[in-house]
Amino acid sequence: MKIQFYITFLTLITIPTILPAQRQVENLDRGVVAIKTDDHTAFVSWRLFKEDSADLAFNLYRKDSNGKVSKVNNDPIEGVTWYQDKSFDHTQKNTWFVKSVRGSKESDEKGDFSIGALTVAKPYFSIPLRKPEGYAPNDVSVGDLDGDGQYEIVVHQIGKSRDNSQRGLTDPPIFQAYELDGTFLWEINLGKNIREGAHYTQFMVFDLDGDGKAEFACKTADGSSDALGNVIGDPSKDWRDLDPQSKTFGKILKGPEYLTVFDGNTGESLNTVDYIPSRGNIGGWGGVGGNGGNDSSGNRVDRFTACVAYLDGNRPSLIMGRGYYGRTVLAAFDFENGKLESRWVFDSKNRENPYSGMGNHGLSVADVDFDGKDEIVFGAMVVDDNGEGLYSTWFRHGDALHVSDLDPSTPDLEVFGIHEIEEGTKGPGVALFNARNGQVLFEAAPDQDVGRGVAGNIDSSRVGAQMWWSGSTALYDIQGNEIGEAPREMNFLIWWDGDLTRELLDRNRISKYGKGVVFEAEGATSNNGTKATPALSGDILGDWREELILRSEDNTELRVYSSTIPTAFRIPTLMQDSQYRISIAWQNVGYNQPPHPSFYLGKGMKKELLR
Repeated sequence: MKIQFYITFLTLITIPTILPAQRQVENLDRGVVAIKTDDHTAFVSWRLFKEDSADLAFNLYRKDSNGKVSKVNNDPIEGVTWYQDKSFDHTQKNTWFVKSVRGSKESDEKGDFSIGALTVAKPYFSIPLRKPEGYAPNDVSVGDLDGDGQYEIVVHQIGKSRDNSQRGLTDPPIFQAYELDGTFLWEINLGKNIREGAHYTQFMVFDLDGDGKAEFACKTADGSSDALGNVIGDPSKDWRDLDPQSKTFGKILKGPEYLTVFDGNTGESLNTVDYIPSRGNIGGWGGVGGNGGNDSSGNRVDRFTACVAYLDGNRPSLIMGRGYYGRTVLAAFDFENGKLESRWVFDSKNRENPYSGMGNHGLSVADVDFDGKDEIVFGAMVVDDNGEGLYSTWFRHGDALHVSDLDPSTPDLEVFGIHEIEEGTKGPGVALFNARNGQVLFEAAPDQDVGRGVAGNIDSSRVGAQMWWSGSTALYDIQGNEIGEAPREMNFLIWWDGDLTRELLDRNRISKYGKGVVFEAEGATSNNGTKATPALSGDILGDWREELILRSEDNTELRVYSSTIPTAFRIPTLMQDSQYRISIAWQNVGYNQPPHPSFYLGKGMKKELLR
């Protein structure tokens, strides 16, 4: 069954996409986005698809608030998927749509995007929020929740939160869904028996059953309430430790734990099962080496992860995880006919196991062995599509992870990560290894606890990714050669300007390596303290460049920024790359990391990927 998948505000005809292994995929529209750059100019961009021919051209149309439709361009737009409309009346509520041109024949595809009758140019469009009192918007995700072909957005609203290592009560986690024009859809309150914090509350937004509508899935407990007011479990139960003198004050280490799939359109709970794995003995989650010891304070037992993966090469499965300092468990579920069914459970069990203590504060998903089925890249280890361990590097867990074709001179994918080498343990604080077999390609920072690290093509004079990390002032090429000075920014990456190299995203600023700040989102701010991560970044609109979503400083709205810089490159939308699409789903997990495609996109990329 095809998934209907259009992008924000538009309703164009769908164009079917076929990817390897006959994966359940999304049908995208042209994703037209318009950003006003001055009173009479709008930068309009739209999607290209893998199936589009290199000679495909476009016509751009504008409709004003009186219904008058005008063709903007004189000749068909060739070689790019953007246009600067410099002739519209800014007092009108204008909308734009494109039609593709093949030879002399124009297609029927059409869809409007409105930027409104703005009197002041803004580099974003806003999504007004119904902010609960005392809360602020944090991580978000996107998906077609109602099957209308347009993206909706799910917002994690956060009140008082705690790290797992901290005592104290938190506010209940709240999730809200919106259309991208700000229309409110639903609110889910997970209740007092789900603790709030970056390592507790993981959520997935994805079409799990192939019906064309994305579901929302997360861990629930007694008292969790869906958008219709239906309560999961026993609402009278309070499983929190309420003793201020207790070492586990505020934590929830008793009571049932559930996994629930919610209807993305209504927010109604569809199916609830027991959460796998259960907490069991809270002192049984320790592991190997530094920071891997057991505890009885509920720190290690309540560290969660989540992702989506095509484990059979055809349909997506939901994967929920628990633990990474020591014992690590990943549980895969299939959602079919309204029911969650366990697919497999991976369990590192004890400290003698080579997978013990190898997980990260986040994870990635990629087909590392090119068999058409996804593997879970979880820090220093990889779990195969069948739930068996594929290999472990023994480098222990870390805070940052990047998986892609970082070295285009080889056929394989690479994994770059940093590792917490501490408390007398030994090993590399930085490592690059072959994603298929775990062969170590580069290592650095011996016996050091490295906190941050990034890999991506940021140097426009060099082919392949560059690597840099905290504690080092040097920038390295993908072969491990020192090539220059490392940038100060080491949080996120984003494709923003017109060339193929990636820019540096940190807080509310986008910088170009060696050139400084190229864009600053005034009045907006990042999330998660020093991690300084966006609410979301990804190619969710327009051409192949990535959008940036931040919250406003007063927490009343989300702001969606889209590049208005001309580019000479035509690249099919990154959302047609399965690895990249899945990375948009897991971006909000744990310590957020930027998305990466399965192919090399950068200086010297394969010409056949360009159109």
